[in-house]
Formats: sequence, C-alpha cells, structure tokens
Amino acid sequence: MLNPITRIAALTMLGAAVFTAGCATKVTRVDPAEEIALSDQWNNKDSELVATEMINDMLSFPWVSDFELENNVRPTIIIQRIANKSHEHIAVDTFVNDIKRALLRSGKADFVVAGEERDAVREERRDQELNSRNAKEMGQEDAADFALSGSINSIVDEAGKKRVTFYQVDMKLIDMTSNREVWNGQKKIQKLQER
Repeated sequence: MLNPITRIAALTMLGAAVFTAGCATKVTRVDPAEEIALSDQWNNKDSELVATEMINDMLSFPWVSDFELENNVRPTIIIQRIANKSHEHIAVDTFVNDIKRALLRSGKADFVVAGEERDAVREERRDQELNSRNAKEMGQEDAADFALSGSINSIVDEAGKKRVTFYQVDMKLIDMTSNREVWNGQKKIQKLQER
C-alpha cells in the first residue's frame, strides 16, 4: 500500500495527465478554397472574392479595348497603394496579390513592380552590370500605362449579442498619360455575427 504522500502525488500526476489530454489541440488540414468563417472579420475568401469581382468589373470598362486599339499592345499597370482604413488588421499584401493574379489570369494586362520590390530589382540589375556577362541594361524597364489605387473601409454596428460588420472596397484606375480616371469600382460585403 502506498503512503499518503505518494498516493497524493500519484493522484495529482494522474489528474494532470487527464486534464492535459482533455485540453489537447487538434489541427486538421483543409482545402484553402473552402471558406471557414470563424468570425465576422475580413478573411481570405473576402480577399479573393473582392479581387475577382473588382477585376471583372474593371475589365468590362472600355479603357482596355481603347488602349489596345491605340497602342497594339496590352496595357501595363502599377499598383500605387491599397490602404487599409478598416477597424482591423488586414493583410493588404495578400489582397494585392489576389488582384494581380486575377488580372494576370485574364490575360488583358501586365504589371510592373513598385516601391521596395522595384528598388530591389534595380539593385540586382546594378549588381549584374558589374558582375555578369549578360547583364540586363539599366533604363530598359517598361513604364506603367495605368496606376491602380484604393482603400478598404469598415463600419461595425453592435447591439446585444449581434454584430454587423460592413466592408467597402473602393478602387480606381488612372491613365498615367492624361491623369484621367478610366475606371472606378466598389465592392461591399456585410457580415452578421450572432453569439
């Protein structure tokens, strides 16, 4: 028979083991295309849905065909800035990449890189000029024909155990030569969360 201290220690360890087993975390891999809405916050499905619908709308405007008729080449776009003005953290880079993928998939336009990515490519080109036999020349970049910018805004309304979160994404496309706004798009998403 166990002495009282040993019995208490054994029971404590057994209880801890049972408690720990009951609190185990389970992780399941799921298809990234499947929507899993755990809350009313912006998620990957919102990003994909908005990007696809905005690009389809953008391409339905006459700027694309007008440009191709005039220049006999696809237009080139630069993304200036998509600002997150919502109440929560949104991975804007993920949204921007969804936009790029949707537009590139359409085959109707090309992109040139901007900001830090452009600076990194230029730095690589400078390095190649010094160290490579077949270096790409400076000053040969394609210029953007159009600049894309926009914002993500949100409004939250809450009462009791219900909360409605409203998102509005506004985007516009500017002709870099004339400064004309050739497209202006808007997508709204509203989510109801009940507890």
